[in-house]
Amino acid sequence: MQTENAARMKLLLSMSIFGTIGIFRNYINMPSSVIAMSRGLIGMLFLLLIIFLFKRDKICFDSIKKNFWLLAVSGVCIGINWILLFEAYRYTTVSTATLCYYMAPVFVILLSPIIFKERFTARKALCTLSAICGMFIISGIFGNASANLTGILLGLGAALLYGSVIIMNKFIKDRRDEEKTLVQLGAAGIFLIPYVLLTEDVFAMSAGRTSYILLIIVGIVHTGIAYSLYFGSIDKLKIQTAAMLKRPKTNAGHAVR
Repeated sequence: MQTENAARMKLLLSMSIFGTIGIFRNYINMPSSVIAMSRGLIGMLFLLLIIFLFKRDKICFDSIKKNFWLLAVSGVCIGINWILLFEAYRYTTVSTATLCYYMAPVFVILLSPIIFKERFTARKALCTLSAICGMFIISGIFGNASANLTGILLGLGAALLYGSVIIMNKFIKDRRDEEKTLVQLGAAGIFLIPYVLLTEDVFAMSAGRTSYILLIIVGIVHTGIAYSLYFGSIDKLKIQTAAMLKRPKTNAGHAVR
């Protein structure tokens, strides 16, 4: 019970951190793909420092090999999910994009009875239905569809990808939290490097000192630390419990065009 309570606390703390990222993104004057790539690489480097310098530990490559494809695929999904989410922030408000993104638990709850044979109770069904209805009502899609539809679809796409990451992580076994997160963030960042080089002129980009400082914060706090807490918690919780605790921390914000 104590282990489960600790896992719940880690999960809730990671959710609180994730919930503030939209505000930071508003003040980072960089393309979404560059932010996503940098986020993965900075998070990976931060975890490497934690493992080697502070914990003075070694990476178990044999265990990584056993889970390599799941780690790599889930990492790529994380990278694409970040791009979709940051683009959603550009096309709609931070609160609307965040609400759409937090539909990921709904997808997980709906799939968990099929994949993990977990019981789907009437209460969970009611909560799921309420979440879906609430998302549509609060998002404003009915009152201003043309202005918000693109951002809403991008947010839902990010949610679907993140839901798949949650599910894939339940199949990754015998991994320490930092190592698992290290490989996934590295896969996300490395996968996005060629995409960024092909689509953005990064050498001509001038973002300003504030943007770079905020980007480092996002890479360390919102990525390295938050994902370590998150992935370390869902291993110890039922998939539906982890999904239901993944609640949105919406932040008021304006649309970024």
